[in-house]
Amino acid sequence: MIAEPRQRRSVAWQGAPLSSEPPGVRYLDQRALPHEVRYESATDVDALIEAIRCLAIRGAPAIGIAGAYGVVLARRTIADATLCQAALARLREARPTAINLAWAVDRVAAAVDPFAEAEALHREQIRVDAAIADVALPLFRPEMRLLTHCHTGGVATAGSGTALGAFIAAHRAGRLAHVWVDETRPLLQGARLTLWELQAEGVPATLIVDAAAAALMAQGRVDAVMVGADRIARNGDTANKIGTYALAIAARYHGIPFYVAAPKMTIDERIADGAAMHIEQRSADEVRCIAGYEVAAVGAVENPAFDITPHTLITAIVTEDGLWRL
Repeated sequence: MIAEPRQRRSVAWQGAPLSSEPPGVRYLDQRALPHEVRYESATDVDALIEAIRCLAIRGAPAIGIAGAYGVVLARRTIADATLCQAALARLREARPTAINLAWAVDRVAAAVDPFAEAEALHREQIRVDAAIADVALPLFRPEMRLLTHCHTGGVATAGSGTALGAFIAAHRAGRLAHVWVDETRPLLQGARLTLWELQAEGVPATLIVDAAAAALMAQGRVDAVMVGADRIARNGDTANKIGTYALAIAARYHGIPFYVAAPKMTIDERIADGAAMHIEQRSADEVRCIAGYEVAAVGAVENPAFDITPHTLITAIVTEDGLWRL
């Protein structure tokens, strides 16, 4: 088991002024985890777009930071202004559901000094992660057993993590006893990433198949659910990894609090409710195959990457600025 994953910078700019390295975006390839810590470099915008699309870089805040550095990369490697703008448009739409990517690209592209703005955005994310943990702490109590879905740790944010960062802080404060980790089909972000980060931080955690969550609730073995979000509508509806909605329904039926932890910028003021959110559809092979092996017969496959959890099922949203009770 590889220790101290939170100290590993999952996205960073490559190429100091006097360095022999070409300019680019250096990233931790999340597809290789937990068995291999492998860093790759994208030295052109299309390579960065592919890294985001194939989930080598994933997690809404992390892809936002990657997009921020991608603007810098485009400006430094594409001399033609029209071609540069076209590259930024492709980058902006690489993952359409999460708000962070388009927001970061637009913010850095409008800056006088794109590199300084990208670095500032990265530093802000680190501060936001720490603040979310502080705001969330009163929600936890000693001996609490929490359940989570997908992955919201430092690898996904390039900071200390949102929901998962809050778990680690709560455990250190003696306010969290155990975390149930959904495997998170079809790409197993919970099994591969969440469990890895929690174990490395000494947080007691147990992996479960996604379908076991409701049974655990019925047995009285879950005290609360906390997940992340890729986009939040004005009314509090949230888009998150597919399977989140089912968890929220199960939590409501069993009288269990359901919390969402996300940066304030995840709230998209332009969208009134979840019905207006675009849900990314991904490759059928992600469902048919596990670790490269076909496990299902060839046939029609529906593979939405996200679902919408209505605000009526959410107890509260945790942001760096405070708790938004719904």
